[in-house]
Amino acid sequence: MSFRSIPVLDLSLASNLDSKPSFLDSLRHALLEVGFLYIKNTGIRDELIEDVITQGKAFFDLPENKKLEVQMKNAPSFLGYNRLGNEITAHKTDWREQIDLSTPHPLPKPIDPLYYNLLAPNQWPDPTSLPCFRPTFESYIRQMSHLSIHFTSLIAEALHLPPQAFDRFFDKDQQHKLKIIKYPDMASLPEDQREQQQGVGPHKDSMLTSYLLQASHHRGLQAQNLEGEWIDCPPIPGTLVVAIGQGLEALTHGVCKSTTHRVLSPAAGEGPRFSIPFFQGVSYDATFESVDVPPEILKLRDEALGRRGMGERKDDVEFTFTKGRWGHLGEATLVNRVKSHPDVGERWYPGILKKVREEEGRKKREAGEKGKETVVNGVDGDGKMEGWKPLAERLGIVV
Repeated sequence: MSFRSIPVLDLSLASNLDSKPSFLDSLRHALLEVGFLYIKNTGIRDELIEDVITQGKAFFDLPENKKLEVQMKNAPSFLGYNRLGNEITAHKTDWREQIDLSTPHPLPKPIDPLYYNLLAPNQWPDPTSLPCFRPTFESYIRQMSHLSIHFTSLIAEALHLPPQAFDRFFDKDQQHKLKIIKYPDMASLPEDQREQQQGVGPHKDSMLTSYLLQASHHRGLQAQNLEGEWIDCPPIPGTLVVAIGQGLEALTHGVCKSTTHRVLSPAAGEGPRFSIPFFQGVSYDATFESVDVPPEILKLRDEALGRRGMGERKDDVEFTFTKGRWGHLGEATLVNRVKSHPDVGERWYPGILKKVREEEGRKKREAGEKGKETVVNGVDGDGKMEGWKPLAERLGIVV
């Protein structure tokens, strides 16, 4: 069987001793069978959510020159503003405009690994133009950081693990990331791109969990079930959409299911769609050894695989995390950022970009010889990852 709808879980039930066992049962089912879920009663104040949405939309109303003051290519951190059509997923342009933020970090030291460039201060828009923007998003990022760690502890409990089972994969000052995204409607896109309808292409998030605030009424977010069908995830007021990442699937021996998803551009005349995803980070120094999942949970995984039919999973994005294939997470993350943001690569990482393009050219030639196209994940928050260590090794990159 394959899912036909996305489950909704009430997070407040996890705070009550009487209702927590039932909540964990529902969470376990969502992890094993879907990999995508809504959560409600998150503990984030409604007023803060409203301010986040208001300030996020206000950023895109700034004049172009004010937005470009904080454009991503200003710095090697991949934090900042991206113009419309400036990001790539699965070799195609994503028609969205966005700004990337993260938990604050100082600039790296000269002796640090190159991938520590990803840890850096944010580029904030001019406070004279948006005086409430920075305090609003600093508050939201702090609260979402706590929420994500709490939810990960509940995932551990749902798998019959100690609540702290995943803590060793986080830094003390762990970086988490956030995007504020505007998807223009089809009428605003170049005429030759309106058929494509790619707000963001099919991908899987890379880390452990991500939390999407759908900030407008538009549909467009879709998750792909195991039969290859796209299931709508419409906005539900008062909820966040949780996506399980490939990292969590790898850590749990495939118990937690990472699900391919995409966003379709709004139809002409519907106006822009807004969304604000928060991406739980993992230490860039992590090597992703697995956790010891209890046998009874592995049995549930095997039963779920049996119900689905082994070898029959239809998926527009291949799963790429295999034990022993990577070095540090930061190495592959940096390479994948360059793939998704070649303008930043041209300015700050020209050697990596050159190797990436050579590798992609080789893959296209090989795919052409096989008579089919190879789909390679991009990076969304940053997610859409190719296998870590082999990628860096094939590119001859030391990072």
